[in-house]
Order: sequence, then structure tokens, then C-alpha cells
Amino acid sequence: MMRTNTAYNEYNTNNISIESEDKLIELLYEGILRFNYQTKKAIKDNNLEKKSYWINRSVDIFIELINSLNYDGGEVAEYLNGLYSYQIQLLSIANIENDTKVLETVNNVVKGLLEAWREVNEHKSKVA
Repeated sequence: MMRTNTAYNEYNTNNISIESEDKLIELLYEGILRFNYQTKKAIKDNNLEKKSYWINRSVDIFIELINSLNYDGGEVAEYLNGLYSYQIQLLSIANIENDTKVLETVNNVVKGLLEAWREVNEHKSKVA
């Protein structure tokens, strides 16, 4: 479904031990949730610098996820590209409008993706 060599190599370059490329995607989704939590806190604290920093971190992950998509797989990659791109747009809105509700919308999507990713990998491990 995804070609994660770029992200995988980047993490290995930074000496972070990743069990597998599948685990990396899970960590990236979890990272977005952590960064969005920090963004929400920065908005509540009216800390514009930190808000922008954390939103940019989430955007960077979505960009990496887009760059890692394998379009040979067909419609799934196209769908995820659109979904990830829309999440970037929502993060931009949250940044401009200091809107924590928009951040929650992004978090709900990412939580759904994370749950689905875990289910797929659990199924793969049972089949293997």
C-alpha cells in the first residue's frame, strides 16, 4: 500500500530503531496526534510560535506520508493522497483561525487511520 523507504531511511539515519516499515507508519500517525495535542495546548496558551512549530511538524508528517504513497496499488494511494492533502488544509485553517475544533477533526481522521492500520497489520501477522 505504501512505499515508506524515504521515511524509513530518515528514521534510520537519525538512529531511531524501527521494527518494520509497518511500525513506522503507526509511529507517524501517533506523531501527528502528539503534535496536534501540543498545538492545541499552544493555542490555549496563546503561544503563536509554538502553535506554528507543532502544526508544521504535523504537516511535515502528512507530506512524508504523501511522498511515501505507492501509486502502483491503484485507488487506495489516490484516496490517501486526497485525504492527507485535506488534513494539511485543515491544519492551515487551524493555524490561521486558532481553531482547536478543526484540530480535533484532524485527530479523529488520524485516529481512524491509525486504528485501520493496526487492524491491517494484525491481520497480516495472523496470515503470515
